[in-house]
Amino acid sequence: MKSSIFRVFLVNFLGVLMVFSLPFLNFSTSVSATQKNEKEVASETVSATSETPPKKEEISSKTSRSEIPQKSEKTTSSEAVKETSAAAIKGNIISQYSSPYIAKNSYDKVYLKNNTNLNISIKKYLEGKINFSITKNAEPQVLILHTHATETFMSENTDYFTEDFTSRSQDNSKNMVSVGKIVVDILNSAGIVTLHDTTQHDNPSYTKSYSRSAETVKSYLKKYPTIKVVLDLHRDAVTRENGDKVKLVTQIDGKNAAQVMLVQGSQSGSVTNFPNWEENFKLAVRLQNIMEKNYPTLARPLMLMSKNYNQSLTTGSLLIEFGTDANTLEEVHYSANLVANCLVELLSDIN
Repeated sequence: MKSSIFRVFLVNFLGVLMVFSLPFLNFSTSVSATQKNEKEVASETVSATSETPPKKEEISSKTSRSEIPQKSEKTTSSEAVKETSAAAIKGNIISQYSSPYIAKNSYDKVYLKNNTNLNISIKKYLEGKINFSITKNAEPQVLILHTHATETFMSENTDYFTEDFTSRSQDNSKNMVSVGKIVVDILNSAGIVTLHDTTQHDNPSYTKSYSRSAETVKSYLKKYPTIKVVLDLHRDAVTRENGDKVKLVTQIDGKNAAQVMLVQGSQSGSVTNFPNWEENFKLAVRLQNIMEKNYPTLARPLMLMSKNYNQSLTTGSLLIEFGTDANTLEEVHYSANLVANCLVELLSDIN
């Protein structure tokens, strides 16, 4: 009897114990599942953030990455597109030095690239007599003008350019007129009376710029018959096949200077209206010689072409190219100072 009562008591006790144990068993199972889920989520998060991000459009190593806008995590997709388009990189700027010393025709620091069928003796022209004189008095001796006045330069020294870049500007503080002003001021300070025509002959139309600038030169020569030298100051442009722009630069006294190039026409090929071209060429080789002596590497090879460039209007006409559209305005202005110093030396010796 006692054993029967004990068995009943034991069964009831075990039943009660199981009822009280169930919540604790369920709680333990839930914690394990939650911990597992948290680990899986953490694992997925790590995997996602360590994944290599999608590649952007390839940008050359020449491009300054620090200049490329970085998209914020909170930036919306439309804002990102707006930022990218605002600073879209169109191409690279390649700094390059154009050596004059590889020119096939050279003599006494004059290096010539002859693009004509003429047989040129540099010595003959370098030692030839200049058939006019420069007088330091109140009468104008030099005229500076710009057939392509709106040619301009980079405002900042970067190794790329964007879609917003333009190589022309009507702002005379940023285009070729600003370069001419430097040369004019230095010549006048040296006592060589120089006039500066700031007409934008290439505005609004680039076509027939030379025809318009020819009329300007003729009007000045008529009004001031004492003018002996006419300088047409330009800017070059060098672009590679892939669209990258080339900056032609050298260092003079530790400072970046845009390289310059004299471009001279001649009566050759199809050009038949330029009988006095050799008088201009005498002046050009002398200036080339002085630039190389005073500032080695500043000048590119002197370029002789079968063209006129309005140089037939006087016996002292020179066309000077300052840098390219990839050079900075600061580099070009520095070169303008150097070239002006050489012009003072050249013209002061012609008397």
